[in-house]
Amino acid sequence: MKNVDVTRFAFTALAGARKRTFLMLLAMATGIASVLILTSLGEAARRYVIGEFASLGTNLIIVIPGRSETAGGGVVHMLVGETPRDLTLSDAMALQRGSAIQRIAPVNVGSASVSWQGLEREVPILGSSAEMLTVRHWEMAQGQFLPTGDIDRANPVCVLGGKVKTELFGNNSALGEWVRIGDRRFRVIGIMASEGHTIGVNVEDVVIIPVASAQQLFNTSSLFRILVEAKSREIVPQAIEQTTRIIRDRHQGEEDVTVITQDAVLATFDKILQTLTLSVAGIAAISLIVAVILIMNVMLISVSQRTSEIGLLKALGTPNRQIVFLFLAEAGLLSTAGAVLGVIMGEIGSQLIGYFYPVLPVGAPWWAFVAAIGVALITGLLFSILPARRAAQLDPVEALAHR
Repeated sequence: MKNVDVTRFAFTALAGARKRTFLMLLAMATGIASVLILTSLGEAARRYVIGEFASLGTNLIIVIPGRSETAGGGVVHMLVGETPRDLTLSDAMALQRGSAIQRIAPVNVGSASVSWQGLEREVPILGSSAEMLTVRHWEMAQGQFLPTGDIDRANPVCVLGGKVKTELFGNNSALGEWVRIGDRRFRVIGIMASEGHTIGVNVEDVVIIPVASAQQLFNTSSLFRILVEAKSREIVPQAIEQTTRIIRDRHQGEEDVTVITQDAVLATFDKILQTLTLSVAGIAAISLIVAVILIMNVMLISVSQRTSEIGLLKALGTPNRQIVFLFLAEAGLLSTAGAVLGVIMGEIGSQLIGYFYPVLPVGAPWWAFVAAIGVALITGLLFSILPARRAAQLDPVEALAHR
């Protein structure tokens, strides 16, 4: 038989049992669509995190109080009642002496009520310095950012996020107005651009004040973090060494801070999210395996229902390998059609997720398409070998007699 005849034979066999074919197509398509949609979600999460970290710049170093270790001195400190030394504004100012360090931005975070003319809401408060705007690559919509100068001066000024400004002032101008944050009054000097968004902080929904003012507001002398920007990507290791050395010298020789880079954090998140993507893809692949098992079972039933047809082919001299090839062609056509339908369903599902959650860059990676379609075709053919061989081994006389 020619390839055209084999294809026509397989298509006729599938068209002759439309309900059964539709159910097998639906099972195969659902399995592939599940794999594509779930991998698309995992990949979207990975791209989102990478994009958020990229907005911080490639020269960023983050100084965190306390050592990130679980053995040795850490346990001893806990037993004797000692705690890691806090980071202070003096530590931050000392880091400016590093030759590889471009700028620093101390950070304090908290939450407080912000009110204006009877309108009030609870918002995150971010205390920092003028350098924060450059370090975080933010943009201003109106006015100016925090004033330059000594970071230990508690100026009563603030910068509002776009959402906070709209909820408190509506269409009225906020620049120059006085708002109450906690028990203190601050004058609004700027409005952040709405596109200013970075990991952990939604700039639209935050109020930024000088770090010294934040320390007074929250009654603390410590810092949450110190952001350090190296002069170039190439000298980031040198900037890390200088940062660690300066802090160690100021803390009586104790290396009691953790210094991490944006790349290190990004690599960790990337690895975690890639593993998560593969895991959910593996879970979704179970439905794909169920689909090919369904194809095998249905084709076994099909063999029993088409014994006379098989017997006639064998009586006409069709060799066993041709019978096997006919059934494999039927399974291949079914798997291919199911794969195409599954890809269409997966793309529609991904686009719907992207429509409802536009912040996620939804889109299945290329390897997910190759893997899903490849698994569907290969397993569909492999699981069809058993019914195909059973059909080829039928005795033509008994088959024609419907035995």
